[in-house]
Amino acid sequence: MSPLKSTKWLEKNISKVKILDATWHMPNSNRNAIKEYEQNHIKSSIFFDLDKNSNQQISLPHMLPDIQNWEKIVSRLGIKNDDHIIVYDNSEVLSASRCWFTFLYFGHDINLVSVLDGGLKKWKLENRPLSNETTSLIETKYEAKVRSDLVINFNQVENNINKKKFCLVDARGENRFKGLVDEPRKNLKKGHVKGSKNLPFSKIINSENNTFKKKAELEKIFINHGINPNEKLAFSCGSGITACVLGLASTVINNKLPVIYDGSWAEYGLK
Repeated sequence: MSPLKSTKWLEKNISKVKILDATWHMPNSNRNAIKEYEQNHIKSSIFFDLDKNSNQQISLPHMLPDIQNWEKIVSRLGIKNDDHIIVYDNSEVLSASRCWFTFLYFGHDINLVSVLDGGLKKWKLENRPLSNETTSLIETKYEAKVRSDLVINFNQVENNINKKKFCLVDARGENRFKGLVDEPRKNLKKGHVKGSKNLPFSKIINSENNTFKKKAELEKIFINHGINPNEKLAFSCGSGITACVLGLASTVINNKLPVIYDGSWAEYGLK
């Protein structure tokens, strides 16, 4: 089943799903995701705060929380294990993909969590209905099950430089990957993990409406960047957000769940 759902599908099935607005903006964007949600969102959607709903015990940005906290977070959002969740965003970094991946990591059925293709940008372009009403929540008892095989850590990345068990794909822009510009976060080196390959996430998106490119085109883009989409891949970026955009694209291509380096450059690039 495709991890993507169309705007047309969502409008038709809006009463049958739980909708999450997982908008997140880069720290230097001067945009406020919560305020934007309060002004305009898809009806019945619930705001999902990627920063707050992450591991608060460590200094690295929006790392995956532990299972107990995740169960509390999702239960408070009124989501049940058998709910079909549709995640969207209004972000230039397509942050809904990170929320989608987090639900997969904690064992939600792959057929019951999807990303709205094109997000709020496409929804608005098509003049579909918006709301500023608060969605009422009834707490549930959500139960999670960790899929530890979907995440790699610093040591695995380090060991892979010589062992080459998987291909690490970096979703950052080319200038950041090549170390030609400073990182947006302080105290980080420039450059990339030795042996990793670069596929900027923007290459796989149609900029006019934020939709993903079609499967055949995605496959061609991966190959043109020296990446075999059917070999063992892991995805990285600045802090684990756009890595999940590439991860979702790889799932569109090969129907396999993606593997993410959760710490990404925010961890690996520490001075």
